[in-house]
Amino acid sequence: MNNRYNRHIILSEIGQKGQDKISNAKVLVIGAGGLGCPILQYLAAAGIGNIGVIDFDVVDISNLQRQILYGTSTLGKNKAEAAKARLEDLNNDISIKAYPEKLTHKNALNLFEAYDIIVDGSDNFETRYLVSDACIIANKPLVFGAIYKFEGQVSVFNYKNGPSYRCLFPEAPEKGTVPNCSEIGVLGVLPGIIGTMQANEVLKIILELGNTLSGKLFCYNALTLENTTLKIKRSEIAIKSVLKDKENFHLKAINLNCEVEIISISIENVLSEKNIQFIDVRETHEQPKIDYLPVTYIPLSQLENQLDQIDITKKKAIFCQSGMRSKRAVDILLEHNILNCFSIVEGAAEIQSKIKEHNNMLLNER
Repeated sequence: MNNRYNRHIILSEIGQKGQDKISNAKVLVIGAGGLGCPILQYLAAAGIGNIGVIDFDVVDISNLQRQILYGTSTLGKNKAEAAKARLEDLNNDISIKAYPEKLTHKNALNLFEAYDIIVDGSDNFETRYLVSDACIIANKPLVFGAIYKFEGQVSVFNYKNGPSYRCLFPEAPEKGTVPNCSEIGVLGVLPGIIGTMQANEVLKIILELGNTLSGKLFCYNALTLENTTLKIKRSEIAIKSVLKDKENFHLKAINLNCEVEIISISIENVLSEKNIQFIDVRETHEQPKIDYLPVTYIPLSQLENQLDQIDITKKKAIFCQSGMRSKRAVDILLEHNILNCFSIVEGAAEIQSKIKEHNNMLLNER
């Protein structure tokens, strides 16, 4: 008897046979943020044999209020890779694969084919609709979760001919009508509660135990502890609208009028990076050279006309005078499907100062 999974195995409803099902399962988690962290933690602890996690974001200090897989030592690191390292320490009996990239229409179907169950821990409507449509085409069950301030939702879509996300929400909301947690805030424990419920649904599907939330939307209020379960009906029109265009799915650049979250990072977290391109988007008249740092100078006003200067094989660390225009530059590059872009939070003067501190520290170590 495996001591690690003893509390599972001694449950008559699970036993060794059930634990073997868990060990043979392949689960992909979309996003390693507020929801993804507890999902990943409990699935790894449970012994899911193959876990994949995809996230192109990096750990920011504002994440630590709720994203419990990370700490100060992981600030500036890719979330998927940081999560993998933590989970391998939690359970070294399983296989964990990190995908430090953005989920797109180009890679979704190939990625989903390698897994049995898809779990959505994303925080934006663009990704939710992408994941839902890819699950319909790939015929994969989808465990869904969402959070808003003090409230959360959980459901299971596309399971045993059940309804999909589009059966519940046929179209994305208009731009600006639903803020994300970085704009409106979220109670720190809420993603832990909702994410754990999602992990529970995954285990129920694998073990074929209990009643899953297929055809139901579970709604939870953390302030009142009240919950409501709404029924969802399968919409053949919604399903067929996705399937009829599946041959062109990988070519789509879906526009759901949703804001792309700008990824910010401190200069301190990238100074030691080797495979990185530093880009200064200040205008020519305000560009005194940054000492001791190889920099590509592209004024923001000329960025779209000089995309050929962007090295797509490297990470892009972008800065400006105050840290504002660099965010817009990241937005522009993402619109052109140029990924691995980061806005440096410090302005040029502070960057110069921190570079000097960094170099002096290296000299003292020698």
